[in-house]
Amino acid sequence: MADHKPDRGSLLDSLRGAVDGAEQALDRALKEVGTDLRVEESGTVISTGSGIALVSGLEGVRADELVEFAGGITGIAFNLDQGQVGVIMLGSSENVVSGDRVRRTGRVVDIPVGEGLLGRVIDASAAPLDNMGPVSFKERRPVEREAPPIMARSPVTEPLQTGLKVVDALIPVGRGQRELILGDRQIGKTAIALDTIINQADKDVLSVYCSIGQQGADVAKFIAQLRDYGAMEYTTVVVASGDGPPGLRFIAPYAATTIAEYYMEQGRDVLIIYDDLTLHARAYRELSLLLERPPGREAYPGDIFYLHSRLLERSTHLREEYGGGSLTALPIIETQAQNISAYIPTNLISITDGQIYLSPDLFQRNHLPAIDVGKSVSRVGGKTQLPAYRTVTGDLRLSYAQFEELEMFARFGTRLDEKTSQTIERGRRVRKVLTQPELQPLTIPEQIAALLAVTEGLYDQMAVDNIPVAEKKVRQAVTSNLPEICTKIESGELLSEEDQAAIVETARNALAGESEKPADHPGNSSAEKDENKNDSS
Repeated sequence: MADHKPDRGSLLDSLRGAVDGAEQALDRALKEVGTDLRVEESGTVISTGSGIALVSGLEGVRADELVEFAGGITGIAFNLDQGQVGVIMLGSSENVVSGDRVRRTGRVVDIPVGEGLLGRVIDASAAPLDNMGPVSFKERRPVEREAPPIMARSPVTEPLQTGLKVVDALIPVGRGQRELILGDRQIGKTAIALDTIINQADKDVLSVYCSIGQQGADVAKFIAQLRDYGAMEYTTVVVASGDGPPGLRFIAPYAATTIAEYYMEQGRDVLIIYDDLTLHARAYRELSLLLERPPGREAYPGDIFYLHSRLLERSTHLREEYGGGSLTALPIIETQAQNISAYIPTNLISITDGQIYLSPDLFQRNHLPAIDVGKSVSRVGGKTQLPAYRTVTGDLRLSYAQFEELEMFARFGTRLDEKTSQTIERGRRVRKVLTQPELQPLTIPEQIAALLAVTEGLYDQMAVDNIPVAEKKVRQAVTSNLPEICTKIESGELLSEEDQAAIVETARNALAGESEKPADHPGNSSAEKDENKNDSS
């Protein structure tokens, strides 16, 4: 019987087919398993304390990169020194100890943005603080972003009404402007910001309020007032409390600006309040000194100017092809003993487009809001002011400043001529009209009616103490009897002489009973007596 040897070629084909089948089966198995292999760089904590950590081993980490500690706490790679990295921690450092593992994340600090943040109270990392559940958002964006380029910006052309007569008439603010609010402690800086937010209720302007280092009770009161006046519907509140990590106070204004920028890029007009940047600068100084960065003037690091300039440069008015929205910034800072030439105030005065200065002297005399018109200025807003204001106020700012100088001169007991006495009496009535209670912003027609009445001398034969009641009558009479003129004022039309005459006549009729009261003489009213008493002391 003959031997039959297997064909060599058929054996090779069978073997090749078996190998191919095994490879296909292995590929299918690997796809089903879905292994996720990646290279991860990690390091070790050397030491921690007061909101910072020193880490070794992160050789490839980049500046401002987010790193993660054990337990999920994150931080920002701030100092890239040889052999170690200085990290600003964005959470409590109590549970991070020497020897813990730290890993790179490969991304920078970001925050959720979107319409779902309206009406919410969050911290600088977007964690909800209002017990209203998780935050809904559209996307995530870095907290540090480049400011819009020059060619993407448009001139500031539209006013942002604050509802305050003294601001809208004498220190107007435009949409896309940066207007600094500064003054000593507890004299009404936050109150101006609150009135401005409340006044945007029917102006189609969204608001972002960023609280930096404020006391919890003050922030809770502010939020409660926003809710009482229905302003939380169009407002996002970002809170970095004073007892929290300094890292969160450091990134809070940048996070709030990123949220506001999203609204702006959707074509919306946005108002953002930073309350306040003095505490922001102090938090940055604290972190820099802990990380052994060289101190400069007032122990602040050398890049403290850049800290705020890159923040405020993000506020602008975009061209139509870039969305056409605007971001108006009202940063607040605190001065010490009225010293506006200190380091941080001078930095921010040079960065912003004007300032609203609050005087302790006016505050003590109960002239609220205590805005010093002579030291306040708006370098941009005057071009956006409605024509009705320019028609009515005219040279009111200059004449008011002259009155303040004459009044100071008259306190020395100098004998005054009749014209000077009339100027002082008119100035006192103008100052009384410019005072305004908190949480009572006025519409544009109401402001125009009150200002026109005082510039036309309708209050000259009236006691200063009676002016608030008389002014209310004038506002009510003009808004109820002259609706067509009020519409013209709000639409930005120029007031004709006939319109002004109609307003004056309506105001005069409303004051028919008040005008018969005896006129004040210097020091006759209770308010003036108090002032003279304070000055003499």
